[in-house]
Amino acid sequence: MAMSDTTAGVPIGGDRIPSLDGFRAISIGLVLFGHLLGTQGFFLSLDVNKHLALGELGVRVFFVISGFLITNLLLTEKATTGRIHVGRFYLRRTFRIFPPYYVLILALVAAELARWIVLAPGDLFHTVTYTSNYHAARSWNVGHTWSLSVEEQFYLLWPALLVLLGGRRAIWVAALFVLAAPLIRLGLWEFTVSARDGVGHRFETIADSIAIGCVLSGARSWLHRQPLYHRVLVSPWLLLAPVIVVLSGALGDHPRIDFFVGFTLRNVLVALCIDRWVTYPSGPVGRVLNSRPFVFVGLISYSIYLWQQLFLNRYATSLPTSFPLNIALAIAAALASYYLVERPSLRLRQRIERALFPARAGAARAELRTLQPEAERPASAA
Repeated sequence: MAMSDTTAGVPIGGDRIPSLDGFRAISIGLVLFGHLLGTQGFFLSLDVNKHLALGELGVRVFFVISGFLITNLLLTEKATTGRIHVGRFYLRRTFRIFPPYYVLILALVAAELARWIVLAPGDLFHTVTYTSNYHAARSWNVGHTWSLSVEEQFYLLWPALLVLLGGRRAIWVAALFVLAAPLIRLGLWEFTVSARDGVGHRFETIADSIAIGCVLSGARSWLHRQPLYHRVLVSPWLLLAPVIVVLSGALGDHPRIDFFVGFTLRNVLVALCIDRWVTYPSGPVGRVLNSRPFVFVGLISYSIYLWQQLFLNRYATSLPTSFPLNIALAIAAALASYYLVERPSLRLRQRIERALFPARAGAARAELRTLQPEAERPASAA
């Protein structure tokens, strides 16, 4: 796919951004592997995840992708139409995110009523309201919703900042937040004992992962004109970045160092990897990221993430939470969610968007194509 980088803030052209689905596949793979560790019958113990925090690393990659992608979409709209239509943005996000999410919540309520699972006090309220990242006592079954809460809080704040401040100023605000977040994490850890359990989950302590994706999207064309950045981007040594990112999870044993240095190090290296293989998707790594299996897993990654928590439960010993049945059930539930909930809701959104925003209906059709498996896409969308 051809890409166009012109002035600062003018994003990538085309219907799809290469390699992003592959990065989503890696992200959800890390989450699945991290959550499988310690489950009944799995061949590796929990110690691996305890030291490397693979599940949270997978979420971090998701966050960087999200900041990069959402900023790209919004800046594309601004560059092509002269404005960002916030109402349209929220319509699209609502139909993209809410239907699968609230179907999961209904399933959790039904499972609790049937006494198959136990939810903690406050779980339903915080899950329904997207405030789980401030609910430290949440149970395992809704434990993953903290990251979805962070995402939703980002969706509420970021488009408004772009509209009110303009692209350049908003990107500067995101960059300043990236610099301030280590101090916020360390300050909460040192001076607010009651908030310690929330460091790394509360919005103000983790959203720099999203913000660095926003900065990458907004400043990407300027960065590519900097000789040093370009040398880093094309260096073969960048292949070591994923190894460093994984191993740096061991800094979790030293929280002060991790909060001040480790989080930012991982964010920067993940952003560099995304930029490298979005910019140069034709090499060996790019071919893997853009291969059909990786693209398909990336497409259904949201549904996988929603449903895996119910089955990959290391604190339960029932048959549905035992390996390998647990991973099979998680994938089956994800496929059902994708084909029976996600896809129909996106088609409905397309019809509503065509009625409300006829001039922008083409963009809606383009996004729907990106959520189709490659075998089902028209040739022009591949």
